[in-house]
Amino acid sequence: MFIDFELLSGNSRVWVYQADRRLTEQEVEHIAKKLVPFVSNWKRHGDDLKASFKIAYNQFIILAVDEDYNDVSGCSIDASVHLMREIEKELNIDMFDKMKVTFKDGTNINTISLQEFKAYAKQQKINSNTVVFNNMISSKADLMNAWEIKAGKSWHAKFLAS
Repeated sequence: MFIDFELLSGNSRVWVYQADRRLTEQEVEHIAKKLVPFVSNWKRHGDDLKASFKIAYNQFIILAVDEDYNDVSGCSIDASVHLMREIEKELNIDMFDKMKVTFKDGTNINTISLQEFKAYAKQQKINSNTVVFNNMISSKADLMNAWEIKAGKSWHAKFLAS
């Protein structure tokens, strides 16, 4: 069952899918039109899941399930991955490349390869105060508190120049 994202508990499990480029408004609308019915009917072995989604910065698709209501299962996670793969193909984007790093440069959002990130860090174009997106978070509380984080306080810190 679809619920407003803001009403989900902080314990809700989240998955962050990062597109390899900024999405157009039309693409965001297309994704939302696919996600609303999916999330509304998302189930775990026939039981409803209390779920939602959010599209942030026209680049991140965030799915969430309130596991205080019902736990998500492997099959229900597989269904969401299948939908994300379908969206990838339709929009010619990549949302599963874990070797891409996204960071803020003022108000700009940049997505680069991990190799480029390491090079930028070495050149000090990126430093401990650069805001990065930690897509490895797993709860809504983490999304609110640890998703957009200074590189020096994230797993990215190991690549920064000392």
